[in-house]
Amino acid sequence: MMMQPISFHTTIHIFFFLLLLLVILMMGVSSFYDGPLYDFTAYTQVCKEHPEKPLYGGGVFNIKDKGNAVNNTNINMPSSLVLYNLTYDTIYSFSVWVKVEYSDSVMIKAKLETENETYNCIGTVLAKRGCWSFLKGGFLLNSPSNSSTIFFHNSDGKDVDIDIASQSLQPFTQHQWRINQQYIINTKRKRAVTVHVSDPNGRKLQGASVFVEQISKDFPIGSAIAKTILGNIPYQNWFLKRFNAAVFENELKWYATEPHEGSVNYTISDQMMQFVRANKIIARGHNIFWEDPKYNPAWVLNLTGTQLRSAVNSRIQSLMNQYKTEFIHWDISNEMLHFDFYEQRLGPNATFHFFEAAHESDPLATLFMNDFNVVETCSDVNSSVDAYISRIRELRQYGVFMDGIGLEGHFTIPNLPLIRAILDKLATLDLPVWLTEIDISNTLDHDTQAIYLEQVLREGFSHPSVNGIMLWTALHPYGCYQMCLTDNDFNNLPSGDVVDKLLQEWQTSSVQGITDEHGSHSFYGFLGEYRIRVEYRNKTINSTFSLCRGEETKHVPVTL
Repeated sequence: MMMQPISFHTTIHIFFFLLLLLVILMMGVSSFYDGPLYDFTAYTQVCKEHPEKPLYGGGVFNIKDKGNAVNNTNINMPSSLVLYNLTYDTIYSFSVWVKVEYSDSVMIKAKLETENETYNCIGTVLAKRGCWSFLKGGFLLNSPSNSSTIFFHNSDGKDVDIDIASQSLQPFTQHQWRINQQYIINTKRKRAVTVHVSDPNGRKLQGASVFVEQISKDFPIGSAIAKTILGNIPYQNWFLKRFNAAVFENELKWYATEPHEGSVNYTISDQMMQFVRANKIIARGHNIFWEDPKYNPAWVLNLTGTQLRSAVNSRIQSLMNQYKTEFIHWDISNEMLHFDFYEQRLGPNATFHFFEAAHESDPLATLFMNDFNVVETCSDVNSSVDAYISRIRELRQYGVFMDGIGLEGHFTIPNLPLIRAILDKLATLDLPVWLTEIDISNTLDHDTQAIYLEQVLREGFSHPSVNGIMLWTALHPYGCYQMCLTDNDFNNLPSGDVVDKLLQEWQTSSVQGITDEHGSHSFYGFLGEYRIRVEYRNKTINSTFSLCRGEETKHVPVTL
């Protein structure tokens, strides 16, 4: 069965183009935007008889005699592409169709070599023999290059015959990339609103004063918290001023709740849940099991198969009974693409059992896979985007109720077009995607962390498939896992300033206006909950309304 491409641009209305024009004007561009629109098209069906047409018509591969790039698949190097005159600080979106011969299934990796540097992975695809598979990725150069080569090779180093077709390389300036991000924010994270004011007889009231304030956000942006927040009023106030979602850093993990067999203790996690409840924020459940043996209770490591099966059943029942309906998500079996502690001991169906039991115990929670190095890089073959998708499809064959895609996001240097390409491929599954543990490596200084954090947050918020973002920034006396937003006195570090700036940018400012001759006042607002006050002569009315996702204008009638 042929899979239809996922392309937002095939369904864009004229209304959205007008919004793009509005974005351009807001960003200070005086002339009409004639740059490229990003193409979200992706394919994850691993076998097609024929390759699809190249995105962007091939991009620079389609340019002839302009000194930019040439499609130069060398006869002596059938699995390579030669590029000319690539520029620094340009974002390159790359895609190609790949076919292999004489090998059933291999992970193909694209590598870029310039005169001065090698970029070990700019995209991967799981290719099968005799049919075409879609690789999508990208890169940014640290310096300009007169001549570069993209090589395609088997990730395990073994020889394999590789054919390529429909290659595309589309450059974006930083400004063009930002305009495309803002375009999606305006069309997917915001919506047009028209307030209609009338008297009890339905007569339109011109000249009424309208005051609108956003009181909560639809899009969850949160952070990990630890037991250090308990009783710490300054920490609590700082957190609640910013975030509408939380995840417990370690306090729900098995080694924390049952360090000794049979001694289950939820005292700390209960107190943290009370904080969450009292302040009406949502929380993710992290995690039920962790496949990495070093993060399991020591007593679990020595259990036999039968003993271990009994212990995991008790763990699921105990945790679910304690917190049924409390968490919006559960990370069921953490980092299963990298580790397999339970499947080694309980068999290949162990993960299926975990998901099944969790769903039966808490059927309204969304059950997630959660892993690292999916969006951070494509060099880790264990957690390539196609490996993640294959694992999801494998679980679905067992009937697993798996509803969410968790991407940890522990970055060093983010590759923006690669992040977006991976999100494009995951979006074909039509499952909610969350960035669950975002931070930037502490090998970088605070200023550099802040720069990269802003890039990652903008990339996540502006991708239509992303439903929430969680930062991994729980504060301890010794600091944080990799990146802190504040010092121990809650003075912002540069990363904290970035978060505050974006939270303000992604919230509707207070709206004030006067109704026109139609008794109406219109504005664009971020999705969420709103409070509205309307004044006309000596009369005032207060009300609220919800602004949820939709392409049509939201109409809010107010009767004075």
